[in-house]
Amino acid sequence: MANKRAAVLGAGSWGTALAKVLADNGYDTRLWGRNHELIRGIEERRQNLRYLPGITLPANLKGVCELEHALEDVELVSIVVPSHALRQLALELADKLPLSVPIVNAMKGIEQDTLQLPSQILHECLPVALHPQLTFLSGPSFAKEVAQGFPTAVLMAGSDLAYTHAAQHAFASSRLRVYSSDDVIGVELGGALKNVVAIAAGIADGMDFGHNSRAALITRGLAEIGRLAHKLGAHPLTVSGLSGMGDLVLTCTGDLSRNRQVGIELGRGRRLTDILAQMTMVAEGVRTAQSAYALSQREGVEMPIVEGVYRVLYEGSEPRLELAELMARTPRPERDH
Repeated sequence: MANKRAAVLGAGSWGTALAKVLADNGYDTRLWGRNHELIRGIEERRQNLRYLPGITLPANLKGVCELEHALEDVELVSIVVPSHALRQLALELADKLPLSVPIVNAMKGIEQDTLQLPSQILHECLPVALHPQLTFLSGPSFAKEVAQGFPTAVLMAGSDLAYTHAAQHAFASSRLRVYSSDDVIGVELGGALKNVVAIAAGIADGMDFGHNSRAALITRGLAEIGRLAHKLGAHPLTVSGLSGMGDLVLTCTGDLSRNRQVGIELGRGRRLTDILAQMTMVAEGVRTAQSAYALSQREGVEMPIVEGVYRVLYEGSEPRLELAELMARTPRPERDH
């Protein structure tokens, strides 16, 4: 019997890691990307030297540049492009995606112009018939560690139980535990907003403020995520789960966190343009800070950490001034009413 076939659209570090997971699980996997040189390197060297060096890719993982070829006769599709590229790709996919297979979005972010989450973008751009097939993967997972086979737990969220379970089982392995959820909005908000809080935690680390400051930022950052998630209809327990607290802790403390690294350099006094110029991969929190701030203003939700990160990134505010603002806020109860 022939192996099942899967397509992973997006050949960055996370897309490559997820393609390896599917290939290791027995899927003949096509990893699609627009960069011909990158894809040729994957085929010739069995590595993604730009985004995931040092990880040998299995023989049943093939790099491709033609979207139609990537999607031919597949039984699962995963979308793993940066948030700012999702709408364009979704429009290209509208008449190409197969019916009756799970479509797994694994990118995290909030679109800048529309303030839409990935699920809202995909619902807007894809035919209604495909909507039940959409599922959303999130949780505390550095691409490198997943590719290395380190034990990891993530979350698969969707509105249709059958497709959610199918996607859940496709990615699950002895090293990757996949839980399921029906709270798409909550899962997406946690995955997007944690990147902004991670920049704040990195700034504190870059200023050598110690563990107390980091713990405070993580905890109060989680409270901010919870306030906005509640306003937008998410389940409160989702925020305390893998896609909320779990992803937040990882991204705020892990050395592999690109968003934390951006914050560290800002805390040391470097300019954002110089920091980003030296990065080969996207730090989603930089874009998301602008979207999250606008979303909090639109919804009337108080998010002082997000607001402070926004001012540092986009208004040139000094990190020390923002810290002073946070510490000088009027004392209040810990729990919101």
